[in-house]
Amino acid sequence: MLSLYHEARSPVHRSPAGAKLAVLLVVGTGLFFVRSIAALGAALLVVALCYAVAKVPARVGLRQLRPVLPVLIAIVIAQLVLTGWVTAVLVGQRVLVLVALANLVTLTTRTSAMIDTVEAVLRPLRPLGVRPERVGLLVALTIRFVPVLKEQVDQVRAAHRARGLRGTRFLTPLLIKTLRLADGLGSAIEARGGPD
Repeated sequence: MLSLYHEARSPVHRSPAGAKLAVLLVVGTGLFFVRSIAALGAALLVVALCYAVAKVPARVGLRQLRPVLPVLIAIVIAQLVLTGWVTAVLVGQRVLVLVALANLVTLTTRTSAMIDTVEAVLRPLRPLGVRPERVGLLVALTIRFVPVLKEQVDQVRAAHRARGLRGTRFLTPLLIKTLRLADGLGSAIEARGGPD
């Protein structure tokens, strides 16, 4: 399975997946109660320090952030127009800290460890009808196919640029390729008897 995991020996890598996911949940929730530009700036510096402790090169961290930047810029501009510069900066900082921290968790945690943690947390809910294995499979597929879909987008856009095409006309072939990918995945899962 394709993973964004970055191999290194560090305290962050050795930390349990459950602890890292818990920190991500707590910090992600707490960020929305912070209304100080300075405090959020400090949080961003702490996350950057965590990248250094985890021995994740700056280029790797920035590469993970690059696909999010257009969305982040759009959000900041919308907030700037609708609410003002202070709120725009706060929202931009929150999103940046949260995405950077989530990327750090992904880069320092093996996919199998994350899936095992999610399944272990959900196991007590089995009597209520929750299927931990299915949720684990969903997590695995999400992690697996985010980079795959990005690769599909890059391929289709490159093909369109090579033909001299511009605009959003690449969306139709991208949708077709994505649906074929999903259909093939569904057939493979069904052939193996599903996630159970």
